[in-house]
Amino acid sequence: MDDGEPTTTRERIVETAAALLTAGGRDAVSTRAVSAAAGVQAPTIYRIFGDKQGLLDAVGNHGFAVYLRAKTGQPPGDDPVDDLRRGWDLHVGFGLAYPAFYTLIYGEPRPGAESPAARDSLAVLAGIVRRIAAAGRLRVSEDRAVHLVHSAGSGLTFTLIAVPPEERDPALSALARESVIAAVTTGPPSTAGGGTVGSAVALRAVLSDVTTLSASERALLGEWLQRIATAGG
Repeated sequence: MDDGEPTTTRERIVETAAALLTAGGRDAVSTRAVSAAAGVQAPTIYRIFGDKQGLLDAVGNHGFAVYLRAKTGQPPGDDPVDDLRRGWDLHVGFGLAYPAFYTLIYGEPRPGAESPAARDSLAVLAGIVRRIAAAGRLRVSEDRAVHLVHSAGSGLTFTLIAVPPEERDPALSALARESVIAAVTTGPPSTAGGGTVGSAVALRAVLSDVTTLSASERALLGEWLQRIATAGG
């Protein structure tokens, strides 16, 4: 977005707000406090970010940038289920390392107004789930798998954030992760036995590559496959 302000001014405001967030939580990130600490006038903040929510979204993106680079910087592995494991561990690790940023991004859901950082993270998850589906190893629909993994991972992260570090069960995240993975995936193709649902999900994942069908035919087949996957067979 071209806001007419030097990039350095925007960065200074975001970094100042991020420091206030880390030190005092969301309540510390007021327009007055940010403008005073960053050495700018309040109208400058509104001109660059639109409103306070725009500023908070930018702060969330700033805090999530390192996490997303770590999550997307590595090439996909041979096993997409292992990539899902790594993604889970990175997600939980980010929440525990940066609880103020995590709470800002996920702590106050706004129906129909997902934060940009949360949306980008969900897109990465959806990409991993799509690869699992294409490999024929998904036992539920892609949408159901994405929502289950996301909700379980977020809930687990908030649970751990609320527990003092010295009292946290170090095995809890791995137990939750493997339970969710077992619920949405099958074993390797040779032993998967994914059945009707697995076959439907796998075909739907690669349907866009099927050139022998017209766009309308692919859309209709995709709807049928989604119904099979959602209904469980």
